[in-house]
Amino acid sequence: MACVLLRQHLTIRFLVFPSKLGSKWMEHWPGFTTLAAGAGAESSHMHPNYRKTFSHIYQECAKRCTQEPGRQAHARMIISGFQPTVFVNNCLIQMYIKCSNLGCADKVFDRMPYRDTISWNAMIFGYSMVSELEKAQLMFDLMPERDAISWNALISGYLQNGNYGKSIQAFLEMGRDGISFDRTTFAVILKACSALEDSALGVQVHGLVVKLGLATDVVTGSAMVDMYSKCKRLDESICFFNEMPEKNWVSWSALIAGSVQNNDFANGLQLFKKMQKEGVGVSQSTYASVFRSCAGLSDLKLGSQLHGHAVKTDFGSDVIVATATLDMYAKCNSLSDARKVFSLLSNHNLQSYNALIVGFARGDQGYEAVLLFRLLLRSYLGFDEISLSGAFSACAVFKGHLEGLQLHGVACKTPFLSNICVANAIMDMYGKCEAPQEARRLFDKMEIRDAVSWNAIIAAYEQNGHEDETLVLFFQMLQSRMEPDEFTFGSVLKACAARQDLDIGMVIHNRIIKSGMGLECFIGSAVIDMYCKCEKVEEAEKLHERMEEQTIVSWNAIISGFSLREQSEEAQKFFFKMLEEGMKPDNFTYASVLDTCANLATVGLGKQIHAQIIKQELQSDVFITSTLVDMYSKCGNMQDSRLMFEKAPIKDFVTWNAMVCGYAQHGLGEAALQIFENMQLEDVRPNHATFLAVLRACAHMGLVEKGLQHFNSMSNNYGLDPQLEHYSCMVDILGRVGQISDALKLIQDMPFEADDVIWRTLLSMCKMHGNVEVAEKAAKCLLQLDPEDSSSHILLSNIYADAGMWKKVAEMRKVMRYGGLKKEPGCSWIEIKSVLHMFLVGDKAHPRCKEIYENLDSLICEMKRTSHILDCEFLLSCEATEDEHQHLFPECAVSCL
Repeated sequence: MACVLLRQHLTIRFLVFPSKLGSKWMEHWPGFTTLAAGAGAESSHMHPNYRKTFSHIYQECAKRCTQEPGRQAHARMIISGFQPTVFVNNCLIQMYIKCSNLGCADKVFDRMPYRDTISWNAMIFGYSMVSELEKAQLMFDLMPERDAISWNALISGYLQNGNYGKSIQAFLEMGRDGISFDRTTFAVILKACSALEDSALGVQVHGLVVKLGLATDVVTGSAMVDMYSKCKRLDESICFFNEMPEKNWVSWSALIAGSVQNNDFANGLQLFKKMQKEGVGVSQSTYASVFRSCAGLSDLKLGSQLHGHAVKTDFGSDVIVATATLDMYAKCNSLSDARKVFSLLSNHNLQSYNALIVGFARGDQGYEAVLLFRLLLRSYLGFDEISLSGAFSACAVFKGHLEGLQLHGVACKTPFLSNICVANAIMDMYGKCEAPQEARRLFDKMEIRDAVSWNAIIAAYEQNGHEDETLVLFFQMLQSRMEPDEFTFGSVLKACAARQDLDIGMVIHNRIIKSGMGLECFIGSAVIDMYCKCEKVEEAEKLHERMEEQTIVSWNAIISGFSLREQSEEAQKFFFKMLEEGMKPDNFTYASVLDTCANLATVGLGKQIHAQIIKQELQSDVFITSTLVDMYSKCGNMQDSRLMFEKAPIKDFVTWNAMVCGYAQHGLGEAALQIFENMQLEDVRPNHATFLAVLRACAHMGLVEKGLQHFNSMSNNYGLDPQLEHYSCMVDILGRVGQISDALKLIQDMPFEADDVIWRTLLSMCKMHGNVEVAEKAAKCLLQLDPEDSSSHILLSNIYADAGMWKKVAEMRKVMRYGGLKKEPGCSWIEIKSVLHMFLVGDKAHPRCKEIYENLDSLICEMKRTSHILDCEFLLSCEATEDEHQHLFPECAVSCL
């Protein structure tokens, strides 16, 4: 109470003795001296200047939204005993409303002895501004007389607060009361039609406008242009605009904005150019629209020119125009320019922060986006759902799980967590950060889910290899009567491809066909990929031919499908067909074809593709580099393989693996181990494939201790559980140095059942060291897994032969003969002058087979003359094929006897 009395005392003291306390303040308020001059008067019949001066002060305060001088003047008016007129009170009410002090405005209104329509209208407008529409409606209902402004204030109030239905209802009641509509009424109600996208109602209003003769009015016409545009009827908007007798910058801006909103970006820019030729001028909204057009067209050059235009017209420092500019730069992938525009802004608003945060997130600069969001938190601007969604998307970009968790904690303290867009962004972040369970917890708590929510959780499970849960969620989505879209089908088809589940994939394909999306680019490519991964490349090829537009994705899927089925020749044929169709390959295409070159050892084609990669400046792509290293090594060109490795600007674990594997496959164990050591020094984390190559290198070099060390370090140092392939390598390592019993014990102690490969490896080692006892155990286990495997019989027969156990050899031959078992024929090929020649054992199909066998005969005779000991396996092969080509291969038949 004491504080209140002190404040009142100081206020009175200031008004009575302005020369002591307020002389500087008075200098900025012309006419206030007149008010102070009569400070001692007590009569209610004041000088006419009082009325003028008080109303002037209130109007100036309202104009500048400065409340304190107006409150002081109000206090002086009360103390002086001046009885204000209705006009003065109305000015005072409007001052308090403009300064967002509705409580004082309400008190002034209540104490007014007389009120006119302006007084009531001001209060309706004031309550509408603060979203107290019930009080605004009550004021409206209590009005003794209403005019068009009263109705417009109420209609506008409902519109501004998003209650479009009530706004239209008030408009209809206005008509029933016989109040004449004016240009403001139509401007407001047409905005309501735009917000509802209700073109039918808009057409009726248009008819009423024509009937009342307001169709030529520029304000009403501009609202009409805007309404048709926002109701997705751009042609009618353009037609109406062309017929307008008078156009201002609002009309032009409305049509340009409408073109952009309807994704007709080129037309929006053409209209802007025409607008400049007409000399109409520009505005904030016009620039915002044209910059959005440049962003939609990804036209950075034109956007930069318009930026220069905005600077010349003194809009460069305008925060709204600058925000639209930096948003354009961000969407045109020119993030450095976007950052410069942001840095040059003297005052930032929330929208400028949001535009740059979202731009960084979309431009794969997620960490920079998160840093900018932190800067936003330290500002006074706060944040909204767009800021949060952008920050979560940024965490998803660089897989910042910890940062995402912290952001989630921030979101939990705000009402934005219930916003469906924010929740969807959080789920997407958790999915990309390999935490699908956390995404599921949030999904289960959501009260409202849209298609994006379902897509986010389905994608979260699919991206993390949980294919079964992905399909379960998809069927739950169908049960909830939510219709899947192209993104849903894309994730589910990927899950089917990963599981190689053709049956469910075909069911989903049928549903896609029924939905009418079967031949669309995105969905069609996903279906093709699913069929290829399920080894139905022929079906995929048929679907590819029927597609409306054959995208690079579908071409790549089929090339990759042939490659996965080891049909490298078919993959290359399809690649050549793709080039004939004029389709430009991308990095994935080149990588797939290079893989086929590696499989066929067609280094000539590989070099041609390498040249194309250099021409298209794709050699810096880490995926391409890794494939080139692998291709050259598999083609036996380790020099070029190493050269590609050294030149690689970025080396990921795949690049390092390719180099280690290349050296290991060529028996260059020391080089392979050296590369592996360099890989560890570069702090590149090895995976299962890396250790497989390292163990093979140790096997070639007979390094038992080093092999055991690397084998144990897999689980101890890197948390990688050895797989069957790694155990097979260890069996090879132990077997090569004669530790056959240790190799057998290792197989028996494995945490899973041995396969045919590991037993065959052991059997081969037994042959090398003549261990008949272990060989018989290995052969027995191998024959249990595959009784019709001829290689196990041949290997065991060779071991018996080496040991001089000819009776056992004869028994094995008898078993093979009566069992109808034959050794699988070996296959080899060579490319001569771009023609690929393939050979099988005993093959007679080659046109020069007689000449080939004659040369082979000469080589064998030469070997015999030099007392070269022929391999027993080779002798058995000769015996197996003796009857087929004895006339072509007589010396071999003789030697086998």
